[in-house]
Amino acid sequence: MDLCWPEVSLLVKLKSFGESKAHNKKVMGILLKEVRDSKGEAIQALLKDLNRYDQSNSYSYVASERLGRKSYKEQYVYIYRNNVLEVKEHYQYPKQEVGGNNETDVFSREPFIVRFHSPTTLLKDFVLIGQHTCPRNAMKEMDQLYTVFKGIHQKWNTDNVMILGDLNADCSYVTIKGWRAVRLRSDPRFRWLIGDEQDTTVREKTHCAYDRIIVHGREIISCIVPGSAQPFNFKESFHLTEEEALEVSDHFPVEVDLKPNHRYLLRNEL
Repeated sequence: MDLCWPEVSLLVKLKSFGESKAHNKKVMGILLKEVRDSKGEAIQALLKDLNRYDQSNSYSYVASERLGRKSYKEQYVYIYRNNVLEVKEHYQYPKQEVGGNNETDVFSREPFIVRFHSPTTLLKDFVLIGQHTCPRNAMKEMDQLYTVFKGIHQKWNTDNVMILGDLNADCSYVTIKGWRAVRLRSDPRFRWLIGDEQDTTVREKTHCAYDRIIVHGREIISCIVPGSAQPFNFKESFHLTEEEALEVSDHFPVEVDLKPNHRYLLRNEL
């Protein structure tokens, strides 16, 4: 009997997804193959269409509060398959203000952190720390993620942590000298799965590894499928022009696969 063992794929792109995209049938069709609205209707529309598109699976989501210093707000959203992942806990990192002035808080959009249980993979439990840095403060925010990690490590007593999202971690937003001060970069316990040579931007005139996946913990590192961490070039995969692709996003999602738990899958196959 031939069996196909599916890995768990983590596909990440923290980019604005609002009502205009939710009502664009072409854009929605592309998103289904691969948030930003005050009423919360856009993500509901996406989930409704996703569950209709893939009727063999049931999808759910967990979302952060609306985050931002002024009127412009964003949300972190994790979409997952109910038969693959289970949300154990989630935690909105609190605002860390300096001198009582919210203009000097560390993050423009505080990280949203979720702990997942994953029976279908060799790695049973792991934590995702989602972050979208402010470009002008990218290096400062990336460094502060080390403090976030330490807090979560103590709070949930886990080594298996993945930091991921649009970190603006390349090109004009970083400097060689500045990298030395970023603890996530200098600490050898953290593995940067999306390298500096990668391109996560849609426009052909740019070549920047803005979007990253960073992992910590021997177990999670050993459970990564070798070579699976990469940007997903939906422009090429769906044969889009640059203009068409930019209607979806100006960044490519980044993805990584976790090794499957063959025993669990076989037991549930029989």
